Amino acid sequence: MADVLTFVEVGSDSETCDAVVIWLHGLGADGHDFAPVAKILSSPGRRYILPHAPSMSVTINGGMWMPAWYDILSMDPGARDAPRESSDDVIHSTKLVEKLIENEIENGTPEDRIVIAGFSQGGALALHLSLRSKYNLAGVVALSCYLPVREKFESELKNTTIPIFQAHGRFDMVVPYFSGLYTHELLESKSIKINWYEYQMGHEVCNEEISDIGEWLNRIIPPLSDNNTNTI
Repeated sequence: MADVLTFVEVGSDSETCDAVVIWLHGLGADGHDFAPVAKILSSPGRRYILPHAPSMSVTINGGMWMPAWYDILSMDPGARDAPRESSDDVIHSTKLVEKLIENEIENGTPEDRIVIAGFSQGGALALHLSLRSKYNLAGVVALSCYLPVREKFESELKNTTIPIFQAHGRFDMVVPYFSGLYTHELLESKSIKINWYEYQMGHEVCNEEISDIGEWLNRIIPPLSDNNTNTI
Protein backbone atom coordinates (compact mmCIF):
# COMPACT_ATOMS: atom_id res chain seq x y z
CA MET A 1 0.00 0.00 0.00
CA ALA A 2 0.99 3.63 -0.49
CA ASP A 3 3.12 5.39 2.10
CA VAL A 4 2.15 8.91 1.01
CA LEU A 5 -1.16 10.23 -0.33
CA THR A 6 -1.39 12.33 -3.47
CA PHE A 7 -4.22 14.84 -3.60
CA VAL A 8 -6.19 17.52 -5.39
CA GLU A 9 -6.16 21.06 -4.01
CA VAL A 10 -8.96 23.64 -4.15
CA GLY A 11 -9.00 27.17 -2.78
CA SER A 12 -6.10 29.00 -1.13
CA ASP A 13 -2.56 27.69 -1.51
CA SER A 14 -0.42 26.44 1.36
CA GLU A 15 1.30 29.83 1.78
CA THR A 16 -1.84 31.96 2.08
CA CYS A 17 -4.34 29.64 3.79
CA ASP A 18 -5.41 30.02 7.41
CA ALA A 19 -7.72 26.97 7.55
CA VAL A 20 -7.68 23.54 5.93
CA VAL A 21 -10.38 20.98 5.14
CA ILE A 22 -9.11 17.49 4.32
CA TRP A 23 -11.94 15.75 2.44
CA LEU A 24 -11.96 11.95 2.01
CA HIS A 25 -13.88 10.43 -0.90
CA GLY A 26 -15.96 7.26 -0.91
CA LEU A 27 -15.22 3.72 -2.13
CA GLY A 28 -14.17 3.52 -5.77
CA ALA A 29 -13.92 7.29 -6.25
CA ASP A 30 -10.92 9.62 -6.03
CA GLY A 31 -9.99 13.07 -4.83
CA HIS A 32 -11.63 14.75 -7.82
CA ASP A 33 -15.06 13.48 -6.72
CA PHE A 34 -15.74 16.29 -4.24
CA ALA A 35 -13.72 19.04 -5.94
CA PRO A 36 -16.94 20.68 -7.26
CA VAL A 37 -18.38 20.74 -3.72
CA ALA A 38 -15.14 22.19 -2.37
CA LYS A 39 -15.36 24.98 -4.95
CA ILE A 40 -18.92 25.76 -3.85
CA LEU A 41 -17.76 25.89 -0.22
CA SER A 42 -14.73 28.06 -0.97
CA SER A 43 -14.05 30.87 1.50
CA PRO A 44 -11.21 33.40 1.91
CA GLY A 45 -8.13 31.71 3.34
CA ARG A 46 -9.61 28.20 3.25
CA ARG A 47 -7.72 25.37 1.55
CA TYR A 48 -9.28 22.04 0.57
CA ILE A 49 -7.10 18.96 0.29
CA LEU A 50 -8.80 16.02 -1.44
CA PRO A 51 -6.54 12.94 -1.27
CA HIS A 52 -6.71 9.86 -3.48
CA ALA A 53 -7.14 6.59 -1.55
CA PRO A 54 -4.74 3.76 -2.40
CA SER A 55 -6.06 0.93 -4.59
CA MET A 56 -6.74 -2.43 -3.02
CA SER A 57 -8.81 -5.58 -3.39
CA VAL A 58 -12.30 -5.09 -1.91
CA THR A 59 -13.94 -8.27 -0.63
CA ILE A 60 -17.60 -7.22 -0.96
CA ASN A 61 -16.97 -6.32 -4.61
CA GLY A 62 -15.68 -9.76 -5.50
CA GLY A 63 -12.06 -8.87 -4.79
CA MET A 64 -12.00 -6.16 -7.48
CA TRP A 65 -9.19 -3.63 -7.16
CA MET A 66 -10.31 -0.04 -6.67
CA PRO A 67 -9.51 3.08 -4.62
CA ALA A 68 -10.46 2.31 -1.03
CA TRP A 69 -9.53 3.45 2.44
CA TYR A 70 -9.99 -0.08 3.76
CA ASP A 71 -11.24 -3.49 2.70
CA ILE A 72 -14.93 -4.04 3.46
CA LEU A 73 -15.44 -7.67 4.45
CA SER A 74 -19.18 -7.64 5.10
CA MET A 75 -22.15 -5.29 4.86
CA ASP A 76 -23.99 -7.02 7.70
CA PRO A 77 -24.49 -4.34 10.38
CA GLY A 78 -25.31 -6.99 12.96
CA ALA A 79 -22.19 -9.08 12.41
CA ARG A 80 -20.59 -9.86 15.76
CA ASP A 81 -18.52 -12.99 15.15
CA ALA A 82 -16.55 -11.50 12.26
CA PRO A 83 -15.31 -7.95 11.55
CA ARG A 84 -17.03 -5.87 8.88
CA GLU A 85 -13.84 -4.15 7.78
CA SER A 86 -10.08 -4.67 7.89
CA SER A 87 -8.87 -2.90 11.01
CA ASP A 88 -5.29 -3.06 9.68
CA ASP A 89 -6.37 -1.11 6.58
CA VAL A 90 -8.24 1.43 8.71
CA ILE A 91 -5.16 1.96 10.87
CA HIS A 92 -2.89 2.31 7.82
CA SER A 93 -5.16 4.83 6.10
CA THR A 94 -5.53 6.75 9.35
CA LYS A 95 -1.75 7.12 9.52
CA LEU A 96 -1.65 8.35 5.91
CA VAL A 97 -4.25 11.05 6.62
CA GLU A 98 -2.49 11.98 9.87
CA LYS A 99 0.63 12.70 7.79
CA LEU A 100 -1.42 15.23 5.82
CA ILE A 101 -2.57 16.82 9.08
CA GLU A 102 1.01 16.97 10.39
CA ASN A 103 2.22 18.54 7.15
CA GLU A 104 -0.39 21.30 7.41
CA ILE A 105 0.52 21.98 11.03
CA GLU A 106 4.21 22.15 10.08
CA ASN A 107 3.28 24.58 7.29
CA GLY A 108 1.71 26.91 9.86
CA THR A 109 -2.00 26.01 10.02
CA PRO A 110 -3.10 25.65 13.66
CA GLU A 111 -4.59 22.25 14.46
CA ASP A 112 -7.81 23.94 15.62
CA ARG A 113 -8.21 25.36 12.10
CA ILE A 114 -8.15 21.91 10.44
CA VAL A 115 -11.34 19.98 9.63
CA ILE A 116 -11.53 16.35 8.52
CA ALA A 117 -14.45 15.61 6.20
CA GLY A 118 -15.56 12.52 4.34
CA PHE A 119 -18.34 10.82 2.44
CA SER A 120 -19.36 7.16 2.86
CA GLN A 121 -16.18 5.15 3.48
CA GLY A 122 -14.26 8.43 3.67
CA GLY A 123 -16.69 9.69 6.30
CA ALA A 124 -16.22 6.50 8.29
CA LEU A 125 -12.45 7.00 8.27
CA ALA A 126 -12.88 10.66 9.21
CA LEU A 127 -14.93 9.66 12.27
CA HIS A 128 -12.46 6.93 13.24
CA LEU A 129 -9.49 9.28 13.00
CA SER A 130 -10.99 12.33 14.67
CA LEU A 131 -12.35 10.53 17.73
CA ARG A 132 -8.92 9.02 18.40
CA SER A 133 -6.82 12.04 17.36
CA LYS A 134 -4.14 13.54 19.57
CA TYR A 135 -4.75 16.84 17.82
CA ASN A 136 -7.30 19.46 18.84
CA LEU A 137 -8.96 19.52 15.41
CA ALA A 138 -11.61 22.09 14.52
CA GLY A 139 -14.23 19.50 13.60
CA VAL A 140 -15.30 16.55 11.49
CA VAL A 141 -17.86 16.27 8.68
CA ALA A 142 -19.23 12.71 8.45
CA LEU A 143 -21.58 12.18 5.51
CA SER A 144 -23.61 9.03 4.74
CA CYS A 145 -21.35 6.84 6.85
CA TYR A 146 -20.99 4.76 10.00
CA LEU A 147 -18.39 4.17 12.73
CA PRO A 148 -15.85 1.50 11.65
CA VAL A 149 -13.92 -0.83 13.98
CA ARG A 150 -16.78 -0.33 16.41
CA GLU A 151 -15.60 -3.06 18.78
CA LYS A 152 -12.57 -0.93 19.77
CA PHE A 153 -14.35 2.40 19.90
CA GLU A 154 -14.86 2.72 23.67
CA SER A 155 -11.34 1.60 24.61
CA GLU A 156 -9.65 3.89 22.04
CA LEU A 157 -11.86 6.99 22.40
CA LYS A 158 -9.76 10.07 23.19
CA ASN A 159 -11.50 13.11 21.76
CA THR A 160 -15.03 13.66 23.05
CA THR A 161 -15.21 17.42 22.47
CA ILE A 162 -14.62 17.69 18.72
CA PRO A 163 -17.56 19.32 16.89
CA ILE A 164 -19.25 16.85 14.52
CA PHE A 165 -21.49 17.48 11.52
CA GLN A 166 -23.15 14.14 10.71
CA ALA A 167 -25.67 13.76 7.90
CA HIS A 168 -27.48 10.89 6.20
CA GLY A 169 -30.05 10.33 3.49
CA ARG A 170 -33.30 8.74 4.66
CA PHE A 171 -33.42 6.59 1.51
CA ASP A 172 -29.78 5.50 1.48
CA MET A 173 -29.59 1.91 0.18
CA VAL A 174 -25.77 1.67 0.24
CA VAL A 175 -25.03 2.70 3.82
CA PRO A 176 -28.50 2.31 5.33
CA TYR A 177 -29.99 5.23 7.23
CA PHE A 178 -30.20 3.18 10.43
CA SER A 179 -26.39 2.64 10.34
CA GLY A 180 -25.86 6.38 10.46
CA LEU A 181 -28.53 6.85 13.11
CA TYR A 182 -27.04 4.08 15.25
CA THR A 183 -23.63 5.78 15.03
CA HIS A 184 -25.23 9.09 16.02
CA GLU A 185 -26.91 7.52 19.05
CA LEU A 186 -23.74 5.64 20.06
CA LEU A 187 -21.65 8.81 20.02
CA GLU A 188 -24.30 10.78 21.91
CA SER A 189 -24.33 8.05 24.58
CA LYS A 190 -20.69 8.97 25.21
CA SER A 191 -21.67 12.65 25.69
CA ILE A 192 -20.25 13.58 22.27
CA LYS A 193 -22.21 16.49 20.84
CA ILE A 194 -23.28 16.07 17.22
CA ASN A 195 -25.05 18.30 14.73
CA TRP A 196 -27.31 15.67 13.12
CA TYR A 197 -28.98 16.29 9.76
CA GLU A 198 -31.32 14.13 7.66
CA TYR A 199 -32.23 14.67 4.02
CA GLN A 200 -34.75 13.26 1.59
CA MET A 201 -32.14 11.54 -0.57
CA GLY A 202 -30.24 8.31 -1.16
CA HIS A 203 -26.48 7.70 -1.02
CA GLU A 204 -25.49 11.11 -2.32
CA VAL A 205 -25.22 14.77 -1.41
CA CYS A 206 -27.84 17.44 -2.10
CA ASN A 207 -27.85 21.23 -2.37
CA GLU A 208 -29.51 21.67 1.02
CA GLU A 209 -26.82 19.52 2.65
CA ILE A 210 -24.01 21.49 0.97
CA SER A 211 -25.58 24.73 2.21
CA ASP A 212 -25.80 23.35 5.77
CA ILE A 213 -22.17 22.21 5.63
CA GLY A 214 -21.14 25.67 4.47
CA GLU A 215 -22.92 27.38 7.38
CA TRP A 216 -21.37 24.90 9.83
CA LEU A 217 -17.86 25.37 8.44
CA ASN A 218 -18.22 29.13 8.67
CA ARG A 219 -18.95 28.76 12.38
CA ILE A 220 -16.16 26.26 13.03
CA ILE A 221 -13.44 27.85 10.90
CA PRO A 222 -14.67 31.40 10.15
CA PRO A 223 -12.68 33.40 7.59
CA LEU A 224 -9.78 35.33 9.07
CA SER A 225 -8.59 36.99 5.89
CA ASP A 226 -11.65 39.14 5.27
CA ASN A 227 -10.93 41.94 7.75
CA ASN A 228 -11.88 44.98 5.73
CA THR A 229 -14.22 46.60 8.21
CA ASN A 230 -13.20 50.16 9.17
CA THR A 231 -13.76 51.40 12.69
CA ILE A 232 -13.95 55.03 13.85
